[in-house]
Amino acid sequence: MTNLRTKDIIALGFMTFALFIGAGNIIFPPIVAQQAGEHVWLAALGFLITAVGLPVLTIMALSKTEGSIAILSSPLGKVASLILTVVCYLTVGPLFATPRTATVSYEIGFSPYFGNGNAALFIYSVIYFAFVTAVSLYPNKLLDSVGHVLAPLKIFALAILGVAAFIIPTGSISPAINNYVASPVSEGIVSGYLTMDTLGALVFGIVIIHAIHSRGVTDKKLVTRYAIIASLISGVGLTLVYLSLFKLGLGSHDVAPNAANGAVILHAYVQHAFGDLGSLFLTALIFIACMVTSIGLTCACAEYFSELTKIPYKILVFILVLFSLVMSNLGLTKLIAFSVPVLSAIYPPAIVVILLSFFWKKFNRPSAVIAPVTAISFLFGIIEGIKVTSFKNYLPEIVQTLPLNEQNLAWLIPSLIVLIICVVIDKVKK
Repeated sequence: MTNLRTKDIIALGFMTFALFIGAGNIIFPPIVAQQAGEHVWLAALGFLITAVGLPVLTIMALSKTEGSIAILSSPLGKVASLILTVVCYLTVGPLFATPRTATVSYEIGFSPYFGNGNAALFIYSVIYFAFVTAVSLYPNKLLDSVGHVLAPLKIFALAILGVAAFIIPTGSISPAINNYVASPVSEGIVSGYLTMDTLGALVFGIVIIHAIHSRGVTDKKLVTRYAIIASLISGVGLTLVYLSLFKLGLGSHDVAPNAANGAVILHAYVQHAFGDLGSLFLTALIFIACMVTSIGLTCACAEYFSELTKIPYKILVFILVLFSLVMSNLGLTKLIAFSVPVLSAIYPPAIVVILLSFFWKKFNRPSAVIAPVTAISFLFGIIEGIKVTSFKNYLPEIVQTLPLNEQNLAWLIPSLIVLIICVVIDKVKK
């Protein structure tokens, strides 16, 4: 029986952490901190629940199913499980998340030097995805290339930024604004929810399990144990990064007053802390952060669709990368416009499936509990998706009065009610 060496376990944890941390993860906390002001740590608590807690739980859940979303969602039935799995992979893969890594890294790191023209973005995305392809073609080397090389580079850069946030403060704490005045925790929850890390965790599971297998570990209990350890290491890393970024944004009003987004705050802070070298540092950090995430997503999607379609893995890498390349050249604004409604619809059922997977053994008939709750969460998820489109005016007035509607969590209470009813019925009908 093969066991992982300590350094490989640590590398696995670093790799898992690095897969999660993309540009979006770095940008969100500073803007939350600035807007939350004196309520920042309450907002941070909510943020950590959904941006750290849920992804870690997802990896733990997947560790028991060999990284398979299909097995995790099997109580939904074959058709519903397949649809959920395919949609998750496409969403965080070639449709939205993977092309967004290229677009975001260009707009934040390189557009100040090369402009916002279509030609410059195209040339950059070709070079960017060439790197992604080169690494993704060899998934068995992922622990070496990402865990031992790219992940430490990303962690080193984040550590510099995190330490600087504490030793080079920017200014005074600003008053809370918007929803952070009355409900900082729930607003933080929604902000963390929008990082997409839970969906990312659903597809990264197979990458993590494959990395463990690549070291010759076949025992299921050991695979589960190592995956859980990796998720906990990544959880600690994510927490430290987020706390330092919250600290960075807390006093940022003096250097970036009323910032439109976290990127503005980051640009202003690195200029304040590091001078002209700050822009180059931020460019390198964002590039590596996005690159690692893109590699992980490409590998995960190629692995899954290779199993599903029997098309060779390497051919699928080229297909997925080419599609991502095309999508990335639509521009960030269009990508976000397309992705938000879809994410709003599929996030609730994904969360339900993940959380209820820990209670399978408690139910006499898991499908009779999980399927109805997932269905109702998806129904309300669709409503959440419509709310962020031009069709929102067609929704009935009652939708606006639903509990937690303003927090974009209107699906939560109906799902809990259906869960309670289904559990009672399940216990009665033994």
